[in-house]
Amino acid sequence: MTSAAPGDTDSARSPVVHLLRVSEYAAEAAGPEALAVLSAAERERAEAFVRPGDRDRYVVAHWALRRELGALLGTAPADVPFAQADCPVCGGPHGRPVVPGNPVHFSLSHAGDVVLLAFADAAVGVDVEGHPAVSSAAETMTALHPREQEELAAVGRDALPAAFARCWTRKEAYLKATGAGLGEDPGRTYVSALDRPAQPAGWHLTDLAAPAGYAAACAVRRPAEQ
Repeated sequence: MTSAAPGDTDSARSPVVHLLRVSEYAAEAAGPEALAVLSAAERERAEAFVRPGDRDRYVVAHWALRRELGALLGTAPADVPFAQADCPVCGGPHGRPVVPGNPVHFSLSHAGDVVLLAFADAAVGVDVEGHPAVSSAAETMTALHPREQEELAAVGRDALPAAFARCWTRKEAYLKATGAGLGEDPGRTYVSALDRPAQPAGWHLTDLAAPAGYAAACAVRRPAEQ
């Protein structure tokens, strides 16, 4: 497991971000001790995956999340309770995942061989994505903010997958942090497809170091006085 510095946010609110390679932890996470850490619902979902790679990714991500939260909260990983906050878009009980009654905020994302975890004392979101095919990037970019579409349209064909993934991970990290997820139109908030992310009001958004072929980003709520 490695850690990534999330940028120059206020030190009291800087999230701790861990990056794991699924291939390095799959064997350990598949063992009976690790599986015992998961809830019955998590084990049931893991068993439902048809492809072993999908199962490994899910198990590694949720085993690692419980292990890290257990250490932060001083409790056994299997005893970490999860709930979901109310959605800020519709008010339904399907917003950001939370640990009830605890100030630790967290976020999880996984793609391919990579799992990202983030922990902070303010609302936080992370996202990791593999670089898509040119055709997929060209099709999906039409859902983005008009300025982001213009920026991506100016990128050469060979550079489009990396530029799109950079923009999309910023977007997903921000929407995870707010709790809106894709319940909010991804074309609403501008996060930029350029080299430096834009900073939505009240949030600090930064790119994270990621393995070759991936992009990653983190969003954390700024203190009100900033």
